[in-house]
Amino acid sequence: QVQLVESGGGLVLAGGSLRLSCVASGSSFNRYALAWFRQAPGKEREFVAGISRMSTKTNYEDSVKGRFTISRDDAKKTVYLQMNSLKPEDTAVYYCAADMVVLGVVQTTPSVYEAWGQGTQVTVSS
Repeated sequence: QVQLVESGGGLVLAGGSLRLSCVASGSSFNRYALAWFRQAPGKEREFVAGISRMSTKTNYEDSVKGRFTISRDDAKKTVYLQMNSLKPEDTAVYYCAADMVVLGVVQTTPSVYEAWGQGTQVTVSS
């Protein structure tokens, strides 16, 4: 199983950008689909973006489409989330997660993901 560590969070003004990174340790990174979730205070954890094995498919939550981009570099065992045009409602703790799954699948339900990072705080001020 992989272990995941996120970085790149911080405080940014509305309209700004951040790039989150999630580095994995352990074996078989390329056998995992990867995703970013977020959780705001008092709210449930929600799916933000996901990318399948071999980057054949990506999936985005509607509110981030056109603003966020997920990518992966299997050689570096890293998944990224480029976040542009940030809004105050994007404020949350962002988590990366890994799901060992067949090719071409990106699941959006948190409970199916086997490994999670510790989270990184993203705060967007107006």
